[in-house]
Amino acid sequence: MTLLPEPREQSLRAATVAWSEPVVSTTPDLPAQGYALIIADSGIRLAAADAAGEFYGRMTLRQLRRLHPEGPPTGTIRDWPDLPIRGVMLDVSRDKVPTTETLLALVDRLAEWKINHIELYAEHTYAYADHEVVWRDASPFTAAEIDDLDAYCAARHIALVPNQNCLGHMNRWLAHAEYAELAMDPDGYVMMGMQYPPSTIEPTHPGSLSLVRSLFDELLPHFSDGQFVNLGLDEPWEMPSARFDDYLAWVTTLRALPELDGRTIVMWGDILAAHPDRLGELPTDVVVCEWGYDAGHPWAARLEALARAGIPRWVAPGTSSWLTILGRTRNMRTDISEAIDAAIAHGATGMLNTDWGDNGHLQYPAVSDPGLAFGAAMSWCASTNRDLDLADALSRHCYKDSSGELGAIVAELGDVHLRLEPQMWNVSTLVLPLYFPQIDVGRGPLKGATVDQYEAVDADLDAYESRLAGIRSTRPDADLIVAELRNAIALVRVLSADARARLAVGGALADVCMAERAELAEALRPVIAEHERLWLLRNRPGGLPDSRAWLERLLDLYEA
Repeated sequence: MTLLPEPREQSLRAATVAWSEPVVSTTPDLPAQGYALIIADSGIRLAAADAAGEFYGRMTLRQLRRLHPEGPPTGTIRDWPDLPIRGVMLDVSRDKVPTTETLLALVDRLAEWKINHIELYAEHTYAYADHEVVWRDASPFTAAEIDDLDAYCAARHIALVPNQNCLGHMNRWLAHAEYAELAMDPDGYVMMGMQYPPSTIEPTHPGSLSLVRSLFDELLPHFSDGQFVNLGLDEPWEMPSARFDDYLAWVTTLRALPELDGRTIVMWGDILAAHPDRLGELPTDVVVCEWGYDAGHPWAARLEALARAGIPRWVAPGTSSWLTILGRTRNMRTDISEAIDAAIAHGATGMLNTDWGDNGHLQYPAVSDPGLAFGAAMSWCASTNRDLDLADALSRHCYKDSSGELGAIVAELGDVHLRLEPQMWNVSTLVLPLYFPQIDVGRGPLKGATVDQYEAVDADLDAYESRLAGIRSTRPDADLIVAELRNAIALVRVLSADARARLAVGGALADVCMAERAELAEALRPVIAEHERLWLLRNRPGGLPDSRAWLERLLDLYEA
């Protein structure tokens, strides 16, 4: 039976003993955060390197009790982590701000999986006292809520780390007249032929520094673990490469701020990657977090360059859930495995597993569970978790499903998109008609897609939905998980029907007859209504209109 993560060393026998409270001791013979369990007729002994090690030993005992309620198997387990920092970053800005109940339940699961670092990716969803115009409609986190979450995490040996973007991804601020003058380019930027509003603040504008200093001054006191602060600094789309000197100067300026004294800055590595010869100009006490979300990302080369420059480094793979509706399981496993292998080989000290919410955060929580679980397992011990039975681990330690079906369904749904011949980076081609309805099916990024492939998708969806009836999960929200998966399947069915209709007329939605588009609209309408109902059961209402708009845009096109 699977543990999550699988321990580094275990020798357990079939013979069992009665459950009892472990006798705990401290030992210097184990690496930091390590523990050893000895289960014998005489009882259970837990030796730990430190308080964290004791906690992780108890989490392993919790899982063993779940697997063996009648009594634990005798034998030994010795365990400690590959990476000292094993993190998760949750996108709470685009557009899903979870309720406190939702967050605390997730923290409990992540703690059991030995995650010890959590960040809430923030652009505009903290209730800053002097900036209500930015967060008024976002249902933001308050200072009191962060204080409570911080304490909850600390009790589970998790550092809740402040995260506030302060260069790019500031579009929610620059959209308001009060901040418009800080825009690097008031006209915004063009990407893939599409015009976008301003998203990057001008680092040479004095008001930009005043703004971010005020944010740090208010935010940081609510995070008791004072080791890190994540400033983002990624994807300043309006900043040309020729302005790299200004980028470095901004990093240096931020590093010198008294508000950040005592905290190590965490920043993304995407802009630095294009200037490897300039890495030595970074200020000290900065960790560069290299991100990459697809199999084949050049992890080793990027980390080697950072190592040569003497820069502390982490890796940031992802759950591969965003822009997918159902996930990309195979890509996720490969991406995380490659990231962790490179981290171990090139002296990285941490992993920050990202769970983004691009374009409306339409994926439901279960779609991210495989990536969160596998990332936790690989960052703890790569050698024993590379071939982890993820379906079994999820069923037992995420969904508490004695049938074993729910973990398998969630993991396997994440590979349905592979039925399509065309594949792309950072998105499931199966759902492109939703996010990019202007594309033609059978051409461009969907060249090679056929009716037969979409019919194979439909057959898979039918099979997985029928299997949902057989689960036996004891989680309090089991019915909600099933409802979310059914609605995700219903949405992908609409998109598959959309694609087949386009293929029949040469690829363009505009050429599909009104009668067929009316049928698509009729199928999509209840999906939108159910999405709204499900959203409000786990999340705050603030971001719902923006999320729903992605579905309503497609509905409008069907009806136009």
